[in-house]
Amino acid sequence: MKEFSSNSISDAKRQWQDTTLANTLKKVPERRNHFESSSNIVLERLYSPDNISDDNYLENVGFPGEFPYTRGIQPTMYRSRLWTMRQYAGYASAEESNARYRFLLGQGQMGLSVAFDLPTQIGYDADDPMALGEVGKVGVSICSIHDMARLFDQIPLDKVSTSMTINAPAAILLALYIAVGKRQGVEPNKLRGTVQNDILKEYIARGTYIFPPESSLRLITDIFRYCKLEVPGWNTISISGYHIREAGSTAVQEVAFTLANGIAYVQAAIDAGLNVDDFAPQLSFFFNAHNQFFEEIAKFRAARRIWAHIMRDRFRAKNPEAWKLRFHTQTGGSTLTAQQPMNNIVRVTVQALAAILGGTQSLHTNSMDEALALPTESAVQVALRTQQILAHESGVADVVDPMGGNYLVEKLTNEIETLANEYIAKIDAMGGALQAIELGYVQREIQDSAYAYQQAIEREKQIIVGVNKFTTEEEQPIDLLRVDPEIERRQVQQLKDLREKRDNSKVSELLTRIETAARSSDSLMPLFVTAVENEVTLGEICRTLRVVFGEYRPDARI
Repeated sequence: MKEFSSNSISDAKRQWQDTTLANTLKKVPERRNHFESSSNIVLERLYSPDNISDDNYLENVGFPGEFPYTRGIQPTMYRSRLWTMRQYAGYASAEESNARYRFLLGQGQMGLSVAFDLPTQIGYDADDPMALGEVGKVGVSICSIHDMARLFDQIPLDKVSTSMTINAPAAILLALYIAVGKRQGVEPNKLRGTVQNDILKEYIARGTYIFPPESSLRLITDIFRYCKLEVPGWNTISISGYHIREAGSTAVQEVAFTLANGIAYVQAAIDAGLNVDDFAPQLSFFFNAHNQFFEEIAKFRAARRIWAHIMRDRFRAKNPEAWKLRFHTQTGGSTLTAQQPMNNIVRVTVQALAAILGGTQSLHTNSMDEALALPTESAVQVALRTQQILAHESGVADVVDPMGGNYLVEKLTNEIETLANEYIAKIDAMGGALQAIELGYVQREIQDSAYAYQQAIEREKQIIVGVNKFTTEEEQPIDLLRVDPEIERRQVQQLKDLREKRDNSKVSELLTRIETAARSSDSLMPLFVTAVENEVTLGEICRTLRVVFGEYRPDARI
C-alpha cells in the first residue's frame, strides 16, 4: 500500500477541491452554505487524515480497556458481553409494574429500570394532600416496604440488576430495596444495580428536589460510605446528563455540565473523609442519545477521555477502575414527536446505534408512543426488539469501537473534548458546579441553547419530519395506555390499613432516632434500613428530614 505524508494528503486534497469538487459545485450546488452540529461545531465538507494528528495516538486514542479509555472501558467490549438491555418502566400500582417487569424479562430484557411516580420522587406518601391526582401517573407509587415487595414479587434480586431513577429520597428507596432483598433471603452484598442519586441536575434541569444542596450532598455521600461496606456491587450514583440534554442543552454542554457535577460529587465525598479509590469505582453516568449520529458517538468517546484525566490527574486516583467512565444511555425523549409517532421507531434506532457505537454499558430505547402517554406493552416490545436486532443481526457488536479512526469521529471527539473542558474551566473559576448552579450560569446556558434550537425549528433551519415538514392532514390513531384513577384510592386505603396494623410506638421511636441522627453527623443509611423494615413509610421519613434540613427554594431571579 502506498503511504502518504500529511503534506501530500493536504496537497492532494487541495487539488481535488480545485478540480473535481469545483466542477461538480458549478453543476450541483450544496443544499446550504453552512453545516454544523447541535453544539455549533462547524462540519467540514470532507474529513481526511490531515484533520487528525497521529502524533499522540497512544496518548489520546490508545486501545480499549486502557487509559484514557477513548475506545471503551473493556478490551473486548461487546464481543464478550453485550450491553445490558434495560427498559425504563413503572406505572400505576406495584402489581401492574411487576407484571410489566416480568413481561420484559420474559422478552429477553437483561435488567430492570424503575420509574417512580411524582409523589414518590419528591418524598410524599400517596395519602398526602400534595400527592392528590398524581399517584401512579408517571411511574409506580412506592410508599412502604409492602409496595416494594409487591413491585419485585417473583423477581429474584440476586439474579437481576436494578436501576432506580430516584434522587432526593434515593437513600430511602435504596433502603427499601435492601430490605426487600433481605426478605427474599438475599444479602445486601449480593445486590447489583444503580440508584440515580444525582441531586445537582435536579436543581439545574428537572426540579424533583426536596432538601437544600448541603443536606442533599450529605445523603449522597452517606450512600457512598454505606454501599462501600454493605452493598459493594451497587453503583452509588448515576450522574445524569440525560435530563440536562432533555432541558435543551447541546451535546457539548451535556458532557461539560455532567462531568462538572461529577467533580462536585467526588470532591464532596473526599471532603467527607472517603478515599477516592474506594468509592470512585462505584460511580456511574447516564447520558442521552440524540439524532446527530456522529456527534453523539464522539460525545461518548470524549466524555470517557475527559473523565479519565479528571480522576487520574485532578483527584490523583491510583486505581484504574476509578478512572473509567461507566454509563447508561437512554434515547432522547425530547426528540420523540406526537405527530406521526411511528417515525419515532426510526429515531430511536438511530440513537440506539450511536450509543452502541459510542460504547455504552447499558441502554434504554424509548417506545414510539411516549410523546403521547406511558408506553403500551406492544410499543415497549418493539423498543426492546430494536436493541435485540442491533445486537444480534447488524454486526455492530462484533468489533470493538468500529468508529475508531474515522476521521470525522476522531476530529469531533477532539473538538467536543476541547469545548467541554473550556466549560469545566469556567465552572471551576466560579467555585464549582454548585456555585455555578446557584449563580444561574448553567441554567442560562441551557435555556439559551433550547431557545436557539426552537428558533431553528420554527425557521425550518432544523427539519423535524412530520412536524415542520412532511406533515400529513390526518393522524392515524394508536392505542394509548391509561392509568386507572382507582389506583390512587386503593393505594391510599392500603396506607390507612398499614398505619392501623403496624407497631406505631416503634415507628415513633425510629423517626425520633432519624431526627436525632440528622441533627448530628451520624450515618443515616443503617437507620433508614431499620425504619423501612419496621413499616415506616417514605413520606414519614422525608417529613422528618424536612424538619431538620428544610426544603430547597430556588432563587426566583434565576
